[in-house]
Order: sequence, then C-alpha cells, then structure tokens
Amino acid sequence: MAPYLRFENVTRRFGSFTAVNDVTLDIEKGETFSLLGPSGCGKTTLLRMAAGFDRPDLGRVLLEGKDITPLPPDQRPVNTIFQSYALFPHLSVRENISFGPKIAKWAPDAIARGVDEMLDLIDLKAHADKKPSQLSGGMKQRVAIARALVNKPKVLLLDEPLAALDLKLRQRLIVELDAIHDEVGITFIYVTHDQGEAMSISDRIAVMNKGVIEQVGPPAQIYEAPRSSFVAAFIGDTNFLDGRITETLDTHFSRCEVNGFGSIVIDNDKPVAPGDRIHLSIRPEKLVVSRDKPEIGPLDNAVEGKVEDVIYYGSHTRYWVRCGEWKLCAEMQHRTFLLDQSPPKWGDTVWLLWDANDGFLLEQYREEDEGMLTLPGE
Repeated sequence: MAPYLRFENVTRRFGSFTAVNDVTLDIEKGETFSLLGPSGCGKTTLLRMAAGFDRPDLGRVLLEGKDITPLPPDQRPVNTIFQSYALFPHLSVRENISFGPKIAKWAPDAIARGVDEMLDLIDLKAHADKKPSQLSGGMKQRVAIARALVNKPKVLLLDEPLAALDLKLRQRLIVELDAIHDEVGITFIYVTHDQGEAMSISDRIAVMNKGVIEQVGPPAQIYEAPRSSFVAAFIGDTNFLDGRITETLDTHFSRCEVNGFGSIVIDNDKPVAPGDRIHLSIRPEKLVVSRDKPEIGPLDNAVEGKVEDVIYYGSHTRYWVRCGEWKLCAEMQHRTFLLDQSPPKWGDTVWLLWDANDGFLLEQYREEDEGMLTLPGE
C-alpha cells in the first residue's frame, strides 16, 4: 500500500547551500508526524515543499500516490499554520474562519455551518465577533487552527506554531492540539526545534540534521534507542562514554574498558567483538546517586565520584559528578518530601549506579560528533 504523503528523493539547494539532501520520507494517513531538528537542518524547507511554497530541485512530493510537485499552493489539499498566526487584523474571528470557504465559493449556509463547527471545536463561540487584537496569544492560535481546518484539508502543516507563546500556554495548547487532531483525524505535520513539543504530540518523529534525516520512529524509540550521538544529544540530555570491548560475556553482554573510568558491563544491543571501539549513551535519569557503596549484581555498574555541581529543579535535582576523567550528569526524582532527607551536596563523595541494560550503544562512532561528547576534563 502506497504511503499517504511521500517525499521521494527530494533535494533543495539555495546557491551552494544544500538545505535538504536526497530525503525520502513516508507519512501515514491520520498520524501526527513531527520534523524535529536545530535551526538550518532543513525541516522548514521540507514543510514548504509539501505546501508548494518551494519546489525541490530533484525528487518529487506525492499525496495519495499522486505527484503534487508541479501544483501551486492553492491547488493542493494542504493548509499551513504559521508561527505568526497570519490572521486578518480587520476581520472578526468568524470572518477570519469563513475567509477560505468564501474564496472556495461555498454556499452561505454551508459557510455558516462550517464556521460554527470550527468555533465549537476551538471553544471560541463566545468570542466570534472579536477582532484578533482583542484575543490572547492562545486564542489567536486556535483561530489560526480553525481557519486552516475549516476547508477540510487532507494535510495540516504546522510551522513552529507555538514558538511565540510562553511555556505554560504552550503546554496547554499541546494538549488542545492533540485533542483537535483526535477529533478531526487528518494528517498533521508538525515542524519544531523543541524536543518536548515533538515528544508529547507525535506518533512518529523524524530527527533532521544538516539536510538529512538521522532517524525516524516513535518518540519512545527515538529517546531510548538513538541511532547516533547527534540524536542521543538532541533528544533529551545524555552522558557519553567511549571505550573498547575487552571481553564478550555472552550473546547479550560484554565488558568494556573506559579510559580513566574503569571496566563496565554493557548490553550488546549492537554487534560487538573484543577490540571494538564503542560509543555509549546513558540518560541522566538512569543513574542512581548514593552516598553509600552499593551492593552490585553481575549486570550492575558502580563508580565512585565527587559531586561538582548541584541544580535543584523542584520535581528533581541534577548532579554533575566527577568520576576519574569523566563528568557525568545524574538526575534524582523527588518522590518523597525532600526536606525530611539529607540529599548529596556539593563536594560529597558519592557512587553512581546503573544497570547494563540502561546504557545504549550508538550505531556508529562519528568523528564529526566529537564536539558533543562528554570528554575527559569537561
């Protein structure tokens, strides 16, 4: 079965700069799909090629098996929501939403029904006669969503739609967007540089870097099983350790020597052999901080270190612990009342404990990622 929306070997260049480089990507009907990456990675260019605002130099864009590459934006069953909302300031909420149906020459009663459906969907019926200047940022964004959805597009493109809003409003609108998607059921393509937004709203995520796609998958897979050090570092925070395999214990586990750190046990989630150079990612929340030397089993790792930095976040505390030549970040959740405890503090000697299954071998070690690693002395 053909994918619903397909970018097929698309390349887009701007002079000597290649914004998107030979990307092939399939997006399924009805899913919320996020394009995630840093500024300049190509995600917005990919979105613009779906909308018709940009045309690929090579490759094509297909929707339901039909090549839509030559079609201008107004002939594509696709609508876009921009960061700036792009509402007409002189029109009311109702008039903004009805603009598209009027251009499409809907019958007046169909326009009225469609606008009322959208006002109910975004819960702004009481504000239908207000101008955009009388609305909050969150309300404006909901009007922009309703205006984009009223024509019933096959794909809704969202280009950093929440970037202009404050944190609490962004968090609330993410929930509202997800509920709207569940109700209308159309395909959402969401462009963002915010990993939290992408993780919370997406069925699948494509992580982009320098015009190519590093990894595609569900949020949990992207977070727990990153394919490269770029993905591991961009999605959440992580610790990197470099070493060499000294011994394969069985088909599932090996022993690895990390310079200035010692010998640790790792899970063979990638094929390895003695002598292989490996690059390991361990998320901060996987590390347990203890003042006392722990009892360890055959699959446990424990290393002694000194607390160099402590940052309290309310729900959790982060510790940066110097272990030999390495500085690792560990996260302690506050599941009980913290004031009744005596947590580790700056200068304390502590032990870091983690299970071999909690480290993840990256698919490859890449020299271009050196600047992102936790290197000795940092």
